[in-house]
Amino acid sequence: MQYTAGIGRTAAALATALAAAALMTGCTPTGVDGGAVGPSTPPADSRPAEPTPTGGAKGGTTSGGGSGGSTGGASSSGGSSSGGTGGVTKKPCTGDAIEVSEAHQADVRPPGTGTGAAVVSVANTSASSCTVHGYPTVAAAGNGSPEKNRPLATTHTGPAAADVLLAPGARAWTKLTFVQVQGEADGYCASGATPAAYPTLVIGVLGAGRHQIAMDDGVFAFCDDQVTVTAWSSVKPS
Repeated sequence: MQYTAGIGRTAAALATALAAAALMTGCTPTGVDGGAVGPSTPPADSRPAEPTPTGGAKGGTTSGGGSGGSTGGASSSGGSSSGGTGGVTKKPCTGDAIEVSEAHQADVRPPGTGTGAAVVSVANTSASSCTVHGYPTVAAAGNGSPEKNRPLATTHTGPAAADVLLAPGARAWTKLTFVQVQGEADGYCASGATPAAYPTLVIGVLGAGRHQIAMDDGVFAFCDDQVTVTAWSSVKPS
């Protein structure tokens, strides 16, 4: 009887163990192959939010506040040019930076037997660019005495062009047109005045002093101490 009761108790314990195992098996879900399935993915609204990139470009922000990496219209590299033209700085020519040529009788001049008209040029003899502008002044030279120079009554003709930029070695021109001497020999002036003859003239360049020049052939002969001048130009007059 004791043996039978022990068997009964053993059977009851085994049944209890089997029931517990069954309960555990039912509480743990398995995969297709019988393995345990991991924890399910949490809902989207339970995950921390990812940072949102700014500026419209991946990997960081853009500079300048513009879309697509624009810098808001920044200037191109190299900076701006100074003095208005191709990065060249404009400065006026000084007296020691130029040389005024001898005068050459112009091809187009009033009819007569005097000088009529002459072309004069100014050259940049310095190592850097500079500018000349405006109209020259003209005076009859006083035989080596500046205080005896005789200024001519000057009339301007044509437009006063903008500053003429002279690279080293470059030239600008002006044309001097005189009241012409008429007749032969010493000639005469239509006004009744006596013709004048001067070996040299003094040409004034604005900002660059006065320069004494001669004719490349003969002397300056004209009437009435008058002259008409053109502004300095990069185009040689005829």
